[in-house]
Amino acid sequence: MDAPSSPSQADWIERAKAVLPGGTFGNFPPDIVIREGKGSRVWDEDGREYIDYLIGSGPMLVGHGHPEVLDAVAEQIGKGLTFFANNARGIELAEAIVESVACGEQVRYTASGGEADMYAMRLARAFTGRERIVKFEGGYHGMCAEAQMSLAPDTLANFPQAVPDSAGIPESVRAEMLIAPFNDLDFVRSLLAEHGHEVAGIIVEPLQRLIPPDLGFLEGLRAESDKHGIVLIFDEVVTGYRLAYGGAQEYYGVTPDLCTLGKIVGGGFPLAAIAGRADIMAHFDKTKVGADGFLMQLGTLSGNPVAAVAGLKTMEILRRPGAYERLRHVGGTLMAAFGAALNEAGVAHRVVGDAVLFDVVFTDRDVRDYRDIHAADMDRNIRFNALLREQGIFKPIGKVYPSLAITDADLDRTIEAIRHAAKHLA
Repeated sequence: MDAPSSPSQADWIERAKAVLPGGTFGNFPPDIVIREGKGSRVWDEDGREYIDYLIGSGPMLVGHGHPEVLDAVAEQIGKGLTFFANNARGIELAEAIVESVACGEQVRYTASGGEADMYAMRLARAFTGRERIVKFEGGYHGMCAEAQMSLAPDTLANFPQAVPDSAGIPESVRAEMLIAPFNDLDFVRSLLAEHGHEVAGIIVEPLQRLIPPDLGFLEGLRAESDKHGIVLIFDEVVTGYRLAYGGAQEYYGVTPDLCTLGKIVGGGFPLAAIAGRADIMAHFDKTKVGADGFLMQLGTLSGNPVAAVAGLKTMEILRRPGAYERLRHVGGTLMAAFGAALNEAGVAHRVVGDAVLFDVVFTDRDVRDYRDIHAADMDRNIRFNALLREQGIFKPIGKVYPSLAITDADLDRTIEAIRHAAKHLA
């Protein structure tokens, strides 16, 4: 009797529809099921191979299944998976974070970047005794109620009015949030002139999704935060250890009071962190701030030793000579290829971002904030991604994540696919 055949990708997609809302985990469209990843490649359940520019939405910066990371993980697995109590590997990782991140004097772990952002905003409130938070329209800070205000609004309200992006959020949360346009320092100054005494924190992605800060914008946020006694929070879940080893605060030369880290620090495992000034982080320690100032925070997997060793090894690889030069070479080559192919095809576009994190925005105007992204041709972006996937290139809508696993042969194949996609898109 013949052995039963393995389920096809179509089978898995149908099975997912029965047990998952929308047939998906909520992260990515349900039209692909990934079977495995190795180095710069992933394979779907039908065995189709792709060069991977999603890299798990960012954490696999050194590639899938890096042998040194796997060896470190295997050694730790033999010693135990998780303990809830302190463990030496988690302490070592905290030491490495403090050593590398300019604002980091102490660290507290969470299991996800979204949790870290939620606690960072709560920490700003505990430290200042104020309640309101300033965030920027289009900025992504996880899934808590505050973060879901004006993340990707279809209705473009007048600033600083907040627009909820999710059902189930209490109306009262609107009043806690003040929304500003990214890269508009004059607006921030006027907003804080009126409300600065009510604002606990400003949370910002230093590179907002894809959009670089204008010269002086982050410096202006630092100055305004100091002026009004506000906690400045850099959401570095994406930019940490990607823009530079010390993150965006090293790359742009601006030090926040707190930062949140994720993705890379867990080496592909669920781990994130808040790092910041000791006097602010003290609110996690009841013995220092008392019951009224204490911010309770715990998590079953916080500081998980398997995630910690994966993060430590990933960070060690990134510290090696030439790592960031190679990453920027890969990204810069791809940015130039996208621009050249689409220019030749006569397709209006902007290549937006940094060499380590960017994408094509189909628009004929420069991109400085969310509303410029909102006005772009998203249908064309979706079509372009589909054409690239047909050519064996796997990327999400909204980002290209270069990795150290990308080889020169991968670049050649990707450039050929970009030219093909641009030609057929036109």
